[in-house]
Amino acid sequence: MKTLFVSLLATALASTASAQDTKSFLGRWDMTVTPTTGKPYPQWIELTENGGKIEGRVQPKGGGWRPIAGAHMESGKLIVTVGEAGAGPATNWELTSPSAGKLTGIEKRGDVGGPMLVGVKAPLLDRPMPKSWTKPRPLFDGKDLKGWEPIGSVDNNKWIARNGELVNDNPEVPGQKLPPAANIKTTEKFQDFKLHIEVNCPEGGNSGIYLRGRYELQVGTEGGKLPSHEMGAIYSYYPPPEGSQLGLGKWTTFDVTFVGRHVTVLRDGKMYHDNVEIPGPTGGALDSNEAEPGPFYLQGDHHGVIAYRNITISVPQK
Repeated sequence: MKTLFVSLLATALASTASAQDTKSFLGRWDMTVTPTTGKPYPQWIELTENGGKIEGRVQPKGGGWRPIAGAHMESGKLIVTVGEAGAGPATNWELTSPSAGKLTGIEKRGDVGGPMLVGVKAPLLDRPMPKSWTKPRPLFDGKDLKGWEPIGSVDNNKWIARNGELVNDNPEVPGQKLPPAANIKTTEKFQDFKLHIEVNCPEGGNSGIYLRGRYELQVGTEGGKLPSHEMGAIYSYYPPPEGSQLGLGKWTTFDVTFVGRHVTVLRDGKMYHDNVEIPGPTGGALDSNEAEPGPFYLQGDHHGVIAYRNITISVPQK
């Protein structure tokens, strides 16, 4: 009986210790991934606890977020499986216990070490709605690209000013596989704002409006399989209202109010997202520095002649 009691006590203490060990990992983390070669890039992870089990989701470099495959403590580290085994071994993040609000670790495929990981606790960004806003001013004058600069494939920049429109003149050529073109961003950065923007996306076109350079408002289509990847979605997080039409091949208007993490989106006057919280960066984000202001960027690395016009901004009145 005494041996059984000692065994049960040891199990309980180990379970308590494990719970204490994992508690510091819980929450949302803005990650920066530094590969062995190449430039650092952003990712994001959210970890929660449910009945003693670690659950969560991870936002990879591109595409939509996906649930983690599992997590467990091992030798004082949290091992998070962010990619299940397929053609190769599983991808794990080995994370050390956070210190001074910073999370560090390494990404491994099987036993092979890879990129280094650094994360900081994602800020709450819980700010009240401003009482007043400045008068809208243009971000694009319709004449040239002043105030804008290409990013990504800058040697293959297809953005031009034409007939008062900001155009990604990057048509598809049947039978040819063309290299991706550049995205484009504002040289100015913003925190909270009201954005008015009009877009004409052709049939089959795919673009995006990135708020602060981190959160994508989807423009166009990714083929219709996932509603959260279709026109007017907050990419991967919130789909457009059920029954919404793509409306490609004609002009459509977005009015976006973004304060902290909360965004309201109207499309042609119809409510698409009513003060919803964006949990973290979406795929394709410029960085994961969520506390900082950021630019607007328009996605141009997909093919299709996509045009934007009448881009105006209001910011909180000081």
